[in-house]
Amino acid sequence: MAKRAQNRGPYILAAGAAAQLLTGIPAAWGVFQQPVMQGYGFSRGQAMLAFAVLVAAYGVGCAMGGLLQDAHGPRFAGLWGTALLAGGFFAASLVPVANAVLFLLVYSLPAGLGSAFLAPAVLACAQKWYKDKKGWATGVTGVAMGLSGAFFTLFVKGVGGAWGIRVCFAALGAVMLVICGAGALILQDPPAPATSGNPQPGLDWPRMVRTTQYKLCVAAVALSAPAVLLFSPEIFKIATERGLPEAAAPCSIVLGSAASAAGRLLLPACSDKLGRKPVLYAVYLGLAAGSVWFAFAAEWWVLAAYAVLTFFYSGGAAVQPAFNTDLFGLPHAGVNYGFIALGMSGGSLVSYIGSQALPLAARHWLAGACAVAGLVCVRLVKPCQIS
Repeated sequence: MAKRAQNRGPYILAAGAAAQLLTGIPAAWGVFQQPVMQGYGFSRGQAMLAFAVLVAAYGVGCAMGGLLQDAHGPRFAGLWGTALLAGGFFAASLVPVANAVLFLLVYSLPAGLGSAFLAPAVLACAQKWYKDKKGWATGVTGVAMGLSGAFFTLFVKGVGGAWGIRVCFAALGAVMLVICGAGALILQDPPAPATSGNPQPGLDWPRMVRTTQYKLCVAAVALSAPAVLLFSPEIFKIATERGLPEAAAPCSIVLGSAASAAGRLLLPACSDKLGRKPVLYAVYLGLAAGSVWFAFAAEWWVLAAYAVLTFFYSGGAAVQPAFNTDLFGLPHAGVNYGFIALGMSGGSLVSYIGSQALPLAARHWLAGACAVAGLVCVRLVKPCQIS
């Protein structure tokens, strides 16, 4: 029995990766932006608001999903996440033209919440099966989320290009229902150790949120977001305006997706060897430098600069859960990560306001300044006394 339980770890990773492949919508929103504007009669601001609400709901949903999986287990949270995510895509296919409010209510909110319910369930479950390689386990499951951009680009260009964005949304809902649902069914926590003794130390979320470490981590997560979220919804437009051939613009998301996957695999694995904070320092320095480069990049260099940003942003997002577990303990890893991810809601709000209020050039400098501020936050984090 013990051997069978031990051998279940790879299945957990595979199930988590399958579910994560379909939850990386924020990184791929650039491929949805124009079809949504055309198919639903939305303005640029309305389409970007749909994106901002989805990301904000993801941040809030991580906390809710963490509480759910902490109380009922990862399978329960994963199945609820699947229902919300697939339901949001099915509902989006039925929204009438020019009804942005309804689109936000039936698509952005449930899709964001559903993706978030799946995330803590997968990440916490993987870390519990691989306690000695938490960063690596997080990275393996995160690779699939990084590849979401490539998957969604191909799917939207293929299905959406042939039959329209509404059919595309309905088809994605069906795919999510099958793949995410099957992955969620496999998720389960490892059996409790047979030996008796003191429970593993760890802070629960009510104690965690009162610590300085928590506040700094939330701020750092929020400050990492603008480097990508200020630009990802309009990356096609930015690429073509900087001289990239229009036919090559989708490569920005595909290459960004590949870089995201690489970051989610390599940086958490490096953090197991080098330490979480040194790798996070590299993340925020990379975001700051990448933001400056992106401000001046033209033609094909736009793709390279954007790939650098997605590499460090996604890699940092994959290191953060293991960093949180190191700080606050493993017993409440899922719900604690969920509350840390509230920073994504703040980052999404800052990014939406910046995208509407600032010209493109100023957005680059805002992204760089936020990355430097995030580095300061990580530098100030000290070890936490847990019991």
